[in-house]
Amino acid sequence: MTGKFDDLPETRRRGLEKMEEVYGFDMTDGQGDFFGYTADHLFADIWNRPGLSDRDRRLLLIGLLSGTGGADVLGIQVPAAYANGELDDLALREIVIFLCHYAGWPNGARLNSIVEETIAKAARAKRD
Repeated sequence: MTGKFDDLPETRRRGLEKMEEVYGFDMTDGQGDFFGYTADHLFADIWNRPGLSDRDRRLLLIGLLSGTGGADVLGIQVPAAYANGELDDLALREIVIFLCHYAGWPNGARLNSIVEETIAKAARAKRD
């Protein structure tokens, strides 16, 4: 059985496969240096290093993004963590309360909106 990335160099293949695993949606190969460093270094190397689980990395990233106001990337990371089963309703809501006290209330409020939207969307999908 062949995979959809088999015709790519090994590093790019590993990066794209990890991106799909982390983000939970289909990836395609991209162009340019930015995409290359993202796939080949960040995902093929950094996200595959030993010592931390994907959940650990995700928690660190959610904390960092909350503290720096990265709501756009939180809008990808939170739903992906939820869909991958890394974080459930209770954990996500607890993260909001915790981070509000360290990242500031406005940043926590933005995270809360993303968390509640993620949970509500999943609940609607279960009903449908």
